[in-house]
Amino acid sequence: QVQLVESGGGLVQAGGSLRLSCAASGLTFSRHTMAWFRQAPGKEREFVAGIHWTGGPTDHANSVKGRFTISRDNAKNTVYLLMNSLTPEDTAVYYCAATRVWSYGIVAGSFSYWGQGTQVTVSS
Repeated sequence: QVQLVESGGGLVQAGGSLRLSCAASGLTFSRHTMAWFRQAPGKEREFVAGIHWTGGPTDHANSVKGRFTISRDNAKNTVYLLMNSLTPEDTAVYYCAATRVWSYGIVAGSFSYWGQGTQVTVSS
């Protein structure tokens, strides 16, 4: 049974930082692309960042480039999202996802596995 468990969310002031973690089990982590998506109230789920199973290629949404960084540790079966310079517009539930494929601009429909999400709230 595949499980993706996110942690690290919380309440932070604008300009602050958070690091999200997603611990994976039940899958061959080193053969899965991992990604972060987010969904704000009343909005569609959107891609935030993705990382190839080798840890090589990464992709970040334009809205977070230069502020967020995705990384992974295959020895720990964990993917991270470091979020700096947070703004209230970053407030959302953040989801971790896994898939066996890779492409730049990969869409949510390509992902087979999803976590339950972790809430990130940025106050102004």
